[in-house]
Amino acid sequence: MDSKAKVIILIVVILISLGMAGGVFYFYQQEHSRNISLQGKLDELTSKQKLTEGKLQEAQKSVATLEDKLKAATDQLNTLTSQLQQEKTSKEDALAKMEQMRTDFNQQKGLRSDLEDKLTKAQDTLKTVQAKLGAIESEKAKLEAKIKELEAKSNVELGKIIVSPEGNQVKAATTTSSPSAPAQNLEGKVLVLNKEYNFAVINLGSKDGVAIGDQFQVYQGNKTIGDLKIEKVQETMSAAGFVTEALKERIKEGDKVAKKTK
Repeated sequence: MDSKAKVIILIVVILISLGMAGGVFYFYQQEHSRNISLQGKLDELTSKQKLTEGKLQEAQKSVATLEDKLKAATDQLNTLTSQLQQEKTSKEDALAKMEQMRTDFNQQKGLRSDLEDKLTKAQDTLKTVQAKLGAIESEKAKLEAKIKELEAKSNVELGKIIVSPEGNQVKAATTTSSPSAPAQNLEGKVLVLNKEYNFAVINLGSKDGVAIGDQFQVYQGNKTIGDLKIEKVQETMSAAGFVTEALKERIKEGDKVAKKTK
């Protein structure tokens, strides 16, 4: 190859090298410009990111503040709810107590009405008892007069008739004479009879050997109708109570009595 061709080739190589170098430089400049632009954008993004992070922190602080306020509001709401429930419970209790008081008042009113009715009945009963007591006093006076008459006839003192509140029994308020020896087949009769006080007076006394606790059979004709038990003894007569309730309905003044043997 001659030197001219070599020069041409060299020139071409140089031109190619220069073209390639220019192209590389051009691309480098483009890439550098792009890098500068990207760096600016990156810096801008970094600034925005920092600004966003600052705003995020402020937002987080605001959220924390709001959460604290929400917690306080929730606590206050719970407190108000509890107070409201307590007031509701207190109101219900007050209403229940009021209803109970109304019920108690009605019961007391009913009890008062019942007591007034019972008081009225008790007053009526008292009047009835007083009337009966007057009748008993009148009957007692008659019996005392009759016994005094018998005492005058028998020349002994049987004493006043005293009505005991227990069982309407009769008692004599005088002393007794010493009893004589008991007689065999002792018989007598009923002198005085009072069914109101459940007693009878017989014409046998201590001189006949009668003692307290002795029992006498009562006869109507040849039939036994019941027993008498001696409770008080005088010299010539004795007071005896009815042993059975049936005797009270059947005994009469003048009935025969005979001492029961043990």
